[in-house]
Amino acid sequence: MQNWTPNSWRNHPIVQQPDYPDQAALKQVEQTLTEMPPLVFAGEIRALQSQLAEVANGNAFLLQGGDCAESFAEFNANKIRDTFQVMLQMAVVLTFAGSCPVVKIGRMAGQFAKPRSSGMETSNGIELPSYRGDIVNDINFTAGSRAPDPERLLQAYHQSASTLNLLRAFAQGGFADLNQVHQWNLGFVEKSPLGEKYQNLAGQIDQALAFMEACGLNAGTTPQIHETSLYTSHEALLLGYEEALTRQDSITNQWYDCSAHMLWIGDRTRQTDHAHVEFLRGVQNPVGVKVGPSTSREDLIRLIDILNPDNTPGRLTLIARMGAENIETMLPPLVRAVKEEGRNVVWSSDPMHGNTIKASSGYKTRSVDSILKEMKGFFQVHRAEGTYAGGVHFEMTGQNVTECIGGAYQITEEGLADRYHTHCDPRLNGEQALELAFLIADTLKEARGK
Repeated sequence: MQNWTPNSWRNHPIVQQPDYPDQAALKQVEQTLTEMPPLVFAGEIRALQSQLAEVANGNAFLLQGGDCAESFAEFNANKIRDTFQVMLQMAVVLTFAGSCPVVKIGRMAGQFAKPRSSGMETSNGIELPSYRGDIVNDINFTAGSRAPDPERLLQAYHQSASTLNLLRAFAQGGFADLNQVHQWNLGFVEKSPLGEKYQNLAGQIDQALAFMEACGLNAGTTPQIHETSLYTSHEALLLGYEEALTRQDSITNQWYDCSAHMLWIGDRTRQTDHAHVEFLRGVQNPVGVKVGPSTSREDLIRLIDILNPDNTPGRLTLIARMGAENIETMLPPLVRAVKEEGRNVVWSSDPMHGNTIKASSGYKTRSVDSILKEMKGFFQVHRAEGTYAGGVHFEMTGQNVTECIGGAYQITEEGLADRYHTHCDPRLNGEQALELAFLIADTLKEARGK
């Protein structure tokens, strides 16, 4: 990493940063964070890198999902549990459909900061700084609430530590037992309006588990049936926070950003000469990059070479977010370029961000049909190009929210107000997310030739 240090990003242009009124207080908080224990560890990060290498090589599948933006006010154990539960349920369906391991990464324990299209927001003739996530300011529209507060960085750190503690307990303490997760899926199938459509797949999983039990493969004899691994990720937006949690590994002497296992760069901050790319090129974490409609072939290859100069499988995940109407025209040239240049990447589909619309009621929403259409288009592109569609990336929650329209339960525009709780973008609820896992099961099976 020539000419790279954890703070070399400070010498580059940077966008999407809050304007803290008290810079001395910000520096003090960042210094405090440098003295805090790491949230994740280098060994865990290397384990994820190894698993993502299997995805890059076509031997596994990536499931990444969780909150649009985590909230201080709504932080509780049940919310974490419910989102983790839906991730497990989806993973079981996708594992069986693809006949391959599913790498599970949550948008959790650090997904607080949000980029904004404008730095200021106007309401009733009053202009205030935009809400940038609870790690920066408060969503209430008052001057005091919208002032960026560095103490929120510490609150985000402590909430992330608590979330990770609970996730590790769920993953290793029996909550993730395969038979239990399958029983949850059977319950979903029984009550879903499309249950009959899913019954065949659920029945096949049931038979497979019964066969394994008959062969003596159960929770008592096989740890993989009783426990799992869930890694964490977030958009690395506030680089002062990320720098403060970057540590040098005592075994390898390499630098790791210990705020999360995986970090990604958003579509608004992927400029090759800017600070976010500079920072993430130097840490050893797996890195994601959002790839939107404005991405050119030349910029993408340049970005890949900066972030993954050794062409290491699993180091870099390209997260395509084109929109349902654009995916089959805009994605192929990029996939073709990466293939022709021989770059090792994971290709993942984010079918959420390109499909946001405003309902007649004024709520931002997304259509489940559009989400499904973009995902299917993503798989079709890779099949046509002879490349591997390696994963999906959802904004979702285990809570029974009404933020995305459609799905088997047919949430309507009129019904959005019933339980519209997001602080930022609309999320799939648990039933919608699991429904999509069932609906893409056949597509995944076909993509993997199973």
